[in-house]
Amino acid sequence: MFKSTWLVLMVVLAFSTIGFAGSSTMKALIIDGQNNHDWKATTPILKALLEQTGLFSVEVITSPPKGADFSSFKPEFSNYRLVVSNFNGEPWPEEVQKRFEAYVSSGGGFVVYHAADNAFPNWKEFNEIIGLGGWEGRNEKSGPYVRYRENRFVFENSPGSAGHHGRQHEFKIIVRDSNHPIMKGLPIEWLHAQDELYDRMRGPAKYTEFLATAYSDPQTGGSGEHEPVLLTVKYGKGRVFHTMLGHGPEAMRCVGFIATLQRGAEWAATGNVTQKLPADFPSVDKHSIRQ
Repeated sequence: MFKSTWLVLMVVLAFSTIGFAGSSTMKALIIDGQNNHDWKATTPILKALLEQTGLFSVEVITSPPKGADFSSFKPEFSNYRLVVSNFNGEPWPEEVQKRFEAYVSSGGGFVVYHAADNAFPNWKEFNEIIGLGGWEGRNEKSGPYVRYRENRFVFENSPGSAGHHGRQHEFKIIVRDSNHPIMKGLPIEWLHAQDELYDRMRGPAKYTEFLATAYSDPQTGGSGEHEPVLLTVKYGKGRVFHTMLGHGPEAMRCVGFIATLQRGAEWAATGNVTQKLPADFPSVDKHSIRQ
């Protein structure tokens, strides 16, 4: 799936806290096992992309299938510097929820990947951790819509369901916070490869910084609004990077997705970004795909 021509970002990082896995890597965990998307195809890509940075040693925990016994599902979050969710399914046991909340609030790094922001509509703390979510019965009680209008983000409390996308297509990503470590040095606009563009997302949006938006064009079935696609959340001492991009393996080959995921993961884990902008990063009028 990934050829040797893919850029390998070898960064040596010394860490002495929980999640340190050796002289140059931090321990990361991906959780999957239930999702309306193809987690069996996307988890290996997420794992490879994180490990290609040279920063992470990645493990995967797969939950029981829908309807099965969750009593053995007990991730030890505190063993990891970074947790990545590729999970959208049944509620985790309450004990696991509480351990996860404590992990993030005490300084753990968390990455919310694409449909993972559909999960757990009734878990209050999780929705604060991810900032915005969609589908699964979310509505105005879940929080406002967030859109970018007239050079500022607008919180709209009108009634309506949360979560929608039109047909897959290429679209431009527009950076709205070029000073954030994840976005620093990136072009202000770049063309993202064909993907789902989430719109009408809503949630608590507390402690949230919106890094980038994309225009959801009505001609492709979108909302007609500039919608958030990349954001961060500070939850207690924890850092959260939320990417709504990367519907499947093809979209995940876009260098814009790859670079922002890798940089976002490093920021969530450490608060800094040491990775340089890839030479093959897309331009405003041409996407960039790794073979």
